[in-house]
Amino acid sequence: MDRRNPDSLTLKDKVVYINRVAKVVKGGRRFSFSALVVVGDDKGSVGFGKGKAGEVPEAIRKAVEQAKRSLIKVPVKDGTIPHRIIGRYGAGRVLMMPGRLGTGLIAGGAVRAVMEVAGIRNIVAKSLGSRNPMNTVRATMQGLLNLKDKSSLEKRAAIIEEKQENNGKKEN
Repeated sequence: MDRRNPDSLTLKDKVVYINRVAKVVKGGRRFSFSALVVVGDDKGSVGFGKGKAGEVPEAIRKAVEQAKRSLIKVPVKDGTIPHRIIGRYGAGRVLMMPGRLGTGLIAGGAVRAVMEVAGIRNIVAKSLGSRNPMNTVRATMQGLLNLKDKSSLEKRAAIIEEKQENNGKKEN
């Protein structure tokens, strides 16, 4: 997992979902808020966080801080992803397919927010299974985390080829 340092980046944040939750106590209901936020630098770094507090601005601030700590680097090539992938988390699945130049950002809700802050401009994505924004964001992030760029695939192929050559020499 390629973690990023948030101090060296100019990040923008986007609120995905705010939920009011109630705790029933002796005197009635006590309300608090949870916020789901994604942050990114428009150049392939993206993270998400969840904050809970008695007031909405405080919940958003906490979520942004957590999101900055969970930044990862995503391989973005020409404003799209390198290959098709399905991100999975819980019952949520997100199908992401690279789009040609001019396709635009075809994604709904939580997936769209992640793609916007990551700097992915041409993609077709479909959320399958869960409609829960938290699970959808986590499935999207899992899919983006599993993306492989061309250079890493070439390195991996070279390592596998080298191992096969070494195994061939040992047998003879």
